Amino acid sequence: MIDIIQGKDVFEAELSVLRRVKHRFVIQLVEVFESKDKVYMVMELATGGELFDRIIAKGSFTERDAIRVTKMVMEGLKYLHSLGITHRDLKPENLLYYHPGNDSKILITDFGLSAHRRAGDDYMQTTCGTPEYIAPEILARKPYNSLVDEWAAGVICYIMLSGTMPFDDENRTRLYRQILHAKYFYSSEPWKDISNLAKDFIDKLLVLDANERMTAAQALTHPWLTSNAAGSSNINLHRTISHNLIHRQQSTRANSTKSNRSNRSSKSNRSNRSLRSEHRRVLPEEIEQLHKDPEFVAELTSISSHNGDAHSSHGSNTSK
Repeated sequence: MIDIIQGKDVFEAELSVLRRVKHRFVIQLVEVFESKDKVYMVMELATGGELFDRIIAKGSFTERDAIRVTKMVMEGLKYLHSLGITHRDLKPENLLYYHPGNDSKILITDFGLSAHRRAGDDYMQTTCGTPEYIAPEILARKPYNSLVDEWAAGVICYIMLSGTMPFDDENRTRLYRQILHAKYFYSSEPWKDISNLAKDFIDKLLVLDANERMTAAQALTHPWLTSNAAGSSNINLHRTISHNLIHRQQSTRANSTKSNRSNRSSKSNRSNRSLRSEHRRVLPEEIEQLHKDPEFVAELTSISSHNGDAHSSHGSNTSK
């Protein structure tokens, strides 16, 4: 349900997108009812729960399971992008299982921030998204295209295989700087048990230069997805991933209690927040304020000046 007056732009944009899509890995719009001041959207029923809730609930989760999920997400993105649709808020909460069974498909949901572009009008400039999943070109306030979804998919893959976030800091300025440098590592558990192909797949998505970033169509031809997991580990990652996910959720509740007692800001901490974004969104004004910081601007200029250097995920970048 959406309030017509307060959410007019949101529901019109979302309806415009949902009326165009019909794909087995994308949530379907069934019917729309409109009253004097409300719009009711009846969506396809998905009863299997969110991606990470399912991972925690399952007794087993292997790299091969991650491959299966990733294939479905990439198929959905490939379809959306072929229609000129960019999701712009891809994150674990927006990936739902269709039913509780082990063979359930994944559905990409929540198109409230999505955008539709016609051929020849591929670029967008609106600042939007969720902090931990936002692409560096949006932070740099440069025109961007659908490849921001592939960046978010890379973040999701990293989390799905480890239970931790690649870019993580309570302080948003520090978080955004990590993203602008693509500063992430494979040092914690369970990365020693993850195949090099999986890491290469993530590296090709978390590329700072959007021109060099792997598209959804290209991702579907990557050896990690096409080898039918032949080179992937069949080690059960469930214990480590679930521990990391649950630990963050418990820490979030504890920190929430502390914050109710004190308004003092806390230091940077990579494991004191849930993986859920709790409806937090990137605000245009905070990015505007960020670009008024001389140190940030100098850092951004330095990153951009290295265009043409090594364009691995840990290389330099110039975004579109």
